[in-house]
Formats: sequence, structure tokens, C-alpha cells
Amino acid sequence: MDKLSPALRSANMAKVKGKNTKPEMRVRQALHALGYRFRLHRCDLPGRPDIVLPRLRTVIFVNGCYWHRHAGCSRTTTPTTNREFWQSKFDRTIERDLEQSAALKAAGWNVETIWECETRDQEALVGTLRRKLGR
Repeated sequence: MDKLSPALRSANMAKVKGKNTKPEMRVRQALHALGYRFRLHRCDLPGRPDIVLPRLRTVIFVNGCYWHRHAGCSRTTTPTTNREFWQSKFDRTIERDLEQSAALKAAGWNVETIWECETRDQEALVGTLRRKLGR
């Protein structure tokens, strides 16, 4: 099997949604049902968090298990072709997540992460949000 050209690979990766994904919408729905009010994708914060709860000084990143490498998750697979490219891409994503989290914490924000696989069961998601947000 031939490797994809950089232009074709870039075009395919451009199709990956960054905002308003199904997992993000599930988290937003659960937060709203719990009575939280929030802002979305604030570009003035490092990493442009998916959800910002200003009153709690808390940001929530809704991360895809595949792209952000959720440890121990079955969705965290690595393509068998062009392994070096993918591994460096995944490593940089993890590094960037850590940098953004550190910058937010240094600015006085609480940082929470909800993984894509945690959004499948709405009841469990509500419990997770209650536990993480202290309600």
C-alpha cells in the first residue's frame, strides 16, 4: 500500500472536527442539565478550552481518545503504516496538551479533561462531572 502524499494526508486530516463534536455536545448537555452555565472555545485562554466555567475558574477539555492518547483505552490505536509520522504527531499532541494545561494552571484555572469514551454513558458522565466539579 502506498503512503499518502502530504497534500492528500493534510486534506484528510482537515476533515477532523475540532468544535461541536458529539462528545463535546454530550458534555455540554450534561453540564446544562446540572445547572452550570458556561462559555465555549474562549480564544483568550491557552489551548482554547472546549468549555469554560468562569464562576468556578474551571476549564474542560473534551479530548478524543485516539488523537490525545487516552492511556489504557481501546480507541488509542496507532496506524501500522507510516508509524514514525503518526508517533511524532501523537507525541506533539500530548506535549501541547501538557503545555496548555500548565499555562492555564499558572493563570489560576482548574483544568479538567473528559475523554470521548467517558461520554458514551450519559448517567456515568453526569456522575463524573459532579465529582470533578464538586457538586
